[in-house]
Amino acid sequence: MTDVTEGLRREIPARIERLKAVLRASGIDGALLLHAVDLLYHSGTRQNGALWVPASGEAALLVRKSFQRARAESPLAGVRPFPPGRELSSLLSRCPRIGVCFDVTRVSQLDWWRKHLPGHEFVDISAQLRGLRSRKSPAELEQMRLGGRKLAAVIGEIPSFLRAGMRELDIAAEIEVRLRRAGNEGSPRLRSPNLELFTGLVVSGEAGAETGAFDGPVVGRGLSAAQPVGPSERVIRTGDAVLVDYTALFGGYLLDMARVFVVGTLEAELTRAIEVSLAIQEEIVPRLVPGEVPAELYDLAADRAEAAGLAPYFMGVGDDASRFVGHGIGMELDEFPVLAPGFDEPLEEGQVVALEPKFVFPGRGAVGVENTWAVTRAGGEKLTPLADGLVRVPT
Repeated sequence: MTDVTEGLRREIPARIERLKAVLRASGIDGALLLHAVDLLYHSGTRQNGALWVPASGEAALLVRKSFQRARAESPLAGVRPFPPGRELSSLLSRCPRIGVCFDVTRVSQLDWWRKHLPGHEFVDISAQLRGLRSRKSPAELEQMRLGGRKLAAVIGEIPSFLRAGMRELDIAAEIEVRLRRAGNEGSPRLRSPNLELFTGLVVSGEAGAETGAFDGPVVGRGLSAAQPVGPSERVIRTGDAVLVDYTALFGGYLLDMARVFVVGTLEAELTRAIEVSLAIQEEIVPRLVPGEVPAELYDLAADRAEAAGLAPYFMGVGDDASRFVGHGIGMELDEFPVLAPGFDEPLEEGQVVALEPKFVFPGRGAVGVENTWAVTRAGGEKLTPLADGLVRVPT
């Protein structure tokens, strides 16, 4: 077990206490955590079960499978096999008002709990719990720094193998095998229902401007209608904008970054759009401080795009354009805060944001930049340390 892993493990009791304080402040008797990531964050294990956290008293991790592994991985004292219905009712009998994350709990799952806990009121605690998880501890930030260095190192290798004539899929495979060897744990976890992404994107030329259902400015063609996002079999040509946007998961925490490559020379307007993306990043990063309002940072980015004459291409095209310029990231890819209209809760120290000002030109390609940044009192701390800007690969 590494020092960082042990540090994260030691935080579990404090996380439970913070959740209890939120429950007491909200007049809720206990929280029932059913979503795998919420359970992992508060128990230290991702085994199949549920975590019961009373507002006062000892938390109980109720494990269906694997009990042995959950007991070995979790520092909590109250790890027990999932009980039969009668014991379950007894365990929660003194807590009539129970908090559940409605945003990730299936109706059938909630109905099962209502059946076994008659007379209890279930209330939504999604926003409170996501708010707790948005503020990263020093140990969490250190884990993300380690992961960011690994992801940046792999992205930095791309010029060594990118060549005209390769398919987008070939580039993706080269990136993914390198990430896997570096310890990448898998595809990003996404909280939003029906939102899927296989690790990352390699998109080129007009395929980079392909629209789709994925909630991001750049989607890609994918390989079929069944998975309409990501790299395709399109062959990369000299002069294409090749946008590489990848996530990686290390120690349970995600990083997200994007760079643009070209074999040969990129056309002038797309080159200028990259420069505008970098200017937007440069202006926002010093303002990633506690107290700044996410919606205002989005407005700043949109205003700079408009001033540059690039508003029609900012974060996508037309009705398919994304209405954000950055998103929270941690154990999940779509965390709080979001740099978007309507997000008026001020930033807090320890939050982590993937800032991604991008431009999409129909029929021509997608360009921009993305890095993962920690909110600090001194401005954004870059967690994906790699030079920004267009990377030119000789023909």
